[in-house]
Amino acid sequence: MQAPDGITEDHERNSRRANPWPLVLLAALLGAGLTGLLGGQAPSIRQASTPAVDLRVQTPERLRSGMVFETIIEVTPVRPVTDLVVAISDGLWREMTINTMIPAAGEESHRQGYHRFSFGPARPGETVRLKIDGQINPPLFAGTSGEIAAYDGERRLTGVSVDVKVLP
Repeated sequence: MQAPDGITEDHERNSRRANPWPLVLLAALLGAGLTGLLGGQAPSIRQASTPAVDLRVQTPERLRSGMVFETIIEVTPVRPVTDLVVAISDGLWREMTINTMIPAAGEESHRQGYHRFSFGPARPGETVRLKIDGQINPPLFAGTSGEIAAYDGERRLTGVSVDVKVLP
């Protein structure tokens, strides 16, 4: 078979094969995404217990900008609580949009750098479960940190620190 006009054996010897690097790079990115390295992994659980109350917070540690997330807060009194208050520090919700909170608190306020949500009296062993849905706003870069705490009125019972890394 004769080569087309202008094509010599030198052209055939110097022809390139397909470059495998774009496929390798794509596979590496997909692998990193599947492992949760880029966000989207299962939420972590943070717990604190005192003689008065058990506090359990379930929220993601790594999120991407714009991502919707869910936080579950469970407070189980060990002894009677006259006014169960869940307090969330300002820093934790900076540059986040909170879409829903179920159940709604009976009273909401802000004092001493905390958003405070009052749920009234709670009996020992009766778990108050709070579900919060939020979204990361685009200006939040690198992450945020803060605290989620349980109070009996004005008396602090316990708290856990929460760090959230935000990826672009």
